[in-house]
Amino acid sequence: MRKTTFALFFGNRGFMPERLISEARKEVSKAVTDAGYDYIIMDENATRHGAVETREEGRVYAKWLEEHKGEFDGVILSMPIFIDENGAITALENADVPILMQAYPDEIGKMDFTHRRDAFCGKFSLTDVFEQYKVPYTVLTPHVVHPATKEFQENLKDFGAICRVVNGMKNINIGCIGARTTAFKTVRYDEITVQRHKINIESFDLSELIFKVQNKSNNDIKVIEKIERLKSFTDCSKVPEKNMYNLAKTGVVLDEYIEEYQLAALTLRCWNEFEDILHITPCVLLGELNDRGIPASCEMDLCSVITMRAMYLASKEATACLDWNNNYGNEKDKVILFHCGPVPQSLMTRKGTVTDHKMIAKQNPGHGWGSNEGRIATFPMTFSNCKTEDGKISIYFSEGEFTEDIIEEGFFGCGGVAQIPDLENKLIRLARNGFKHHTTVGKGHMKNILNEAFTYYLDYNVIDIDK
Repeated sequence: MRKTTFALFFGNRGFMPERLISEARKEVSKAVTDAGYDYIIMDENATRHGAVETREEGRVYAKWLEEHKGEFDGVILSMPIFIDENGAITALENADVPILMQAYPDEIGKMDFTHRRDAFCGKFSLTDVFEQYKVPYTVLTPHVVHPATKEFQENLKDFGAICRVVNGMKNINIGCIGARTTAFKTVRYDEITVQRHKINIESFDLSELIFKVQNKSNNDIKVIEKIERLKSFTDCSKVPEKNMYNLAKTGVVLDEYIEEYQLAALTLRCWNEFEDILHITPCVLLGELNDRGIPASCEMDLCSVITMRAMYLASKEATACLDWNNNYGNEKDKVILFHCGPVPQSLMTRKGTVTDHKMIAKQNPGHGWGSNEGRIATFPMTFSNCKTEDGKISIYFSEGEFTEDIIEEGFFGCGGVAQIPDLENKLIRLARNGFKHHTTVGKGHMKNILNEAFTYYLDYNVIDIDK
């Protein structure tokens, strides 16, 4: 895949020092490259000083952007000086990608007319006009920042993540395999609302998947390769041969759905047909998909896989769907987050062990092979989920960290202790806003990035549970 790429835009105003524009073209280009990104830039001779001032120059830039559509993920709007807002809005009104507004700082000792920039003031001129035209944009702190600074490198890192989320959450296919688990009305969703947010659902009957699995040969090269993949992924030494083949065949069929329908993510009805018919649980298969960058949730929880996809795009790290499962003694800001075994290995302390699912084994021993047991590692984390209601998607983001606190050995599946500030009040806000018993977690603190992407570009209803 190509690197995240920015289209560079430089503004102008006739009576300001043109030398500053030439320097900005070099400085911003270098900053983008130093940050590990690519850029495209309009030829310096296409407009006066290689910048945009007039509406006519704005139209030249807009045409250039259209000619390069699909080659860039966002626009960096650089203000070396107090630029003309007419040319800028004409150029970028239909950019249809995130736009980062960067304004140069003035320097003490260089405030004479030859050197001063006035971009501090000019930035408000731009944001005001973009608000009037309802063109979304991104502003980050500090208000003015030089491209050669560490602060701007952090801005670029955050803006790159915002671009990945915004572009990666539109025009995608998500697979829904099976009906909603009968007992869980909590995972209901509105498919039309999701479609209006540019997410297409491809729905499959679970009986079709099981039929495909049952008709796979043990000698199929893809089945053999999948067994080897699973054995290298986690400890499968306890799994009986027949159950191992059924796990591998199911993994192959899931891969076939992903390839044929170009699925960016999927959610799966995980009980009780898998256990009754194939004598497996697909937990470990979902964890393996998550580690491959294909977010996958269990219990037919479409909303969870939407937020898993968003956090994966923001962090470029695997994500997981977990239950708000247990209090941790009397610790009011700690909770045990858990699921039966779909946690990716990259979020665990070490390789897990595939077992016969203990809940299933209580009544049907040998019917639940596939639970990948282990412990979640320590890391700063973001947690999120969403719901569909009244034609809109409501979503929340908050942050915490997984700790080194011990969970006793008798605790099955894969869990970890999360410390979340003001947890008790956040749980009340989750309940009052109708969010489910699942949350999804990703590595790193991403709330500000996700809030920017979903509030200003993706038009979700963002609910702040931190207030």
